[in-house]
Amino acid sequence: MQKEYSTNLTYHYNSYFGIVGKKMKWEIGPTFKTHPEFFVLEFAPNKVHNMWTYCTVGMSADLIDDNLIELVIYSPKQDNSLVELLTVHASHHRLTPFNIHHTSNIGRPWLENSICDHAFISLPYLDGDNLEIFQFEEKVIHCYWLIPITQVERDYKIEYGCEALEELFEEKQLDYLNPLRNSLV
Repeated sequence: MQKEYSTNLTYHYNSYFGIVGKKMKWEIGPTFKTHPEFFVLEFAPNKVHNMWTYCTVGMSADLIDDNLIELVIYSPKQDNSLVELLTVHASHHRLTPFNIHHTSNIGRPWLENSICDHAFISLPYLDGDNLEIFQFEEKVIHCYWLIPITQVERDYKIEYGCEALEELFEEKQLDYLNPLRNSLV
């Protein structure tokens, strides 16, 4: 069943972006916590987005709870550290599930020299339902956007709520591809 899940989700991503993603696996660290068939797809800039895109495949494979998600992260450049970042999130998800509007502590800059060392799980506003909704058998899996944020932005979300954080992103026009961006708070 996992093979079928991976094949169908890969097709979903490939169809959406209009190109074939490169299958990547992170082999260092506690990868045993992820599903054995877990991997990340890397998409070069394409007709949908002029940026690099990394997508989890198998983060929620064979799970039966209400936290059936996969993650997508964008980058201004090709960077294998994002495969690690998504693998760590997938590993964590197997023990303590993530879902929409959750935050995480990345523990390091998301890209070199960035002050964004946390992440926020959001709707994929750049893509909408065509990317977000993946149906597999009787289940609906949500492909959410993992947005790198600062600790201060995470604290703002905790104090004022996820809607306030997203409004702040919109009001101040979050430069989500800039690893050197300043905190919006």
